[in-house]
Amino acid sequence: MLEIISFIPAAMSRDEQYQDLLSNISAMVADETDWISVMATTVCELHHKFDAFNWTGIYRVTEPGILKIGPYQGTHGCLTIPFEKGVCGASARSKKTQLVPDVSKRSDHIACSATTQSEIVIPICTPDGTLIGVLDVDSDEINAFDDTDVKGLEQITTFLGVHYASIIA
Repeated sequence: MLEIISFIPAAMSRDEQYQDLLSNISAMVADETDWISVMATTVCELHHKFDAFNWTGIYRVTEPGILKIGPYQGTHGCLTIPFEKGVCGASARSKKTQLVPDVSKRSDHIACSATTQSEIVIPICTPDGTLIGVLDVDSDEINAFDDTDVKGLEQITTFLGVHYASIIA
């Protein structure tokens, strides 16, 4: 009698999930020259990969000191965010990742959604350091993001900055 042995792959770590996600996004947009398509694909892939991601979107630099909403998944977001306002503005001003474990403890948090409990915002820069936008991810859970998310999302935004630079070159 033939014995059937079933192999169920071990669950991927979150580091591995981010690497898999980056590989998938990279493959999907490899030949894409439309920046909106690249942003939309990236946001969709991110939003559906992790259960804790309640709102996922990119705010684009449209003029000096101004972020405008770009492709996103989730409920409505803020349409315009000046660099001097909110967590997205702080990330844009500093060109540094903003990790907010509990938005109620951050005085500059803009409440686009009453359900948001934690947030992470990562700048998207070209290789020469030009800020082109920020990736904003919100969660309805407190402490939803950690250093694994910082590392994984920074790798994705680095990829986006390089890809954008290749489009406009």
